[in-house]
Amino acid sequence: MSQKTFRLPDLGEGLTESEIVTWRVAEGDAVSVNQVLADVETAKAVVEVSSPFAGVVAALHGAEGETLEVGAPLVTFTLEGAEPDVGGPAEGDGRVPTLVGYGAAPDRS
Repeated sequence: MSQKTFRLPDLGEGLTESEIVTWRVAEGDAVSVNQVLADVETAKAVVEVSSPFAGVVAALHGAEGETLEVGAPLVTFTLEGAEPDVGGPAEGDGRVPTLVGYGAAPDRS
């Protein structure tokens, strides 16, 4: 078993934060890929955030009404077996948030 942390993705062009409106899961819940984890509100809309992993919710990072920055931890999962880490950029890898999720590292030339 391993743990993976899913970070708040960039949910729209230029948005830097989102407020947690409603958690749809709780710690200890088993979730599947694409299951809705939470409703979050950006400056433009209320958006459903879905799970990139199938596993058990180990920790929810933030309370309803709390505002999180893009890239901040949102949910930590306990996973069975190896799954790809799509929870955001790794420390020091040079990636920056893009329109949705995390894109390629910037050109360093």
